[in-house]
Amino acid sequence: MLFIEYPKCSTCQKAKKWLESHKIEFTDRHIVEENPTKEELAEWISRSGLDIKRFFNTSGMKYRDLGLKDKLTAMTEEEKITLLASDGMLVKRPMIVGEKIVLVGFKEKEWEEALL
Repeated sequence: MLFIEYPKCSTCQKAKKWLESHKIEFTDRHIVEENPTKEELAEWISRSGLDIKRFFNTSGMKYRDLGLKDKLTAMTEEEKITLLASDGMLVKRPMIVGEKIVLVGFKEKEWEEALL
């Protein structure tokens, strides 16, 4: 499994501790140093069954600075994916990607149901 995080993010730290405490093996990936590619994002969005908006870090400064709350509705899915791939700080984290799952954000109950 691939665990995508921003190490300074407290929610990411909590999720990582949760994975370790449940002895779930994962490969760690720093979202800024190795931002997901357009191809990865397109695949993950498709596999997750979630709306693409869930992949945006809507509470981040970058999201607010770019005024994305108002701009996203006018953008195509391709444009949104390109935007997400341009900057790891725009991507919601943590994210866990496995063969059969893609989880975005850390909701303990959701992770329990999917991973345990």
